[in-house]
Amino acid sequence: MMKKKFKTGDQVSWDSEAGLVSGKIIKVHKKDFSYKGYTHHATADDPQYEIKSDISDHIAAHKGAVLHHVKK
Repeated sequence: MMKKKFKTGDQVSWDSEAGLVSGKIIKVHKKDFSYKGYTHHATADDPQYEIKSDISDHIAAHKGAVLHHVKK
């Protein structure tokens, strides 16, 4: 199964506890990084993405497996 790849500027959505959320990718992490007190694991083959919510200033970090491209 091919992993989904995204890039900075891509518009994406994902399911959260509050329902469907959308935002824009602002950073791609290809190695482990700390965010909000947690170590997030990422590699070049399985990166994590920082996404800024479309409706708030909230920043989320997710792997590509949970993200979906949003058509513009």
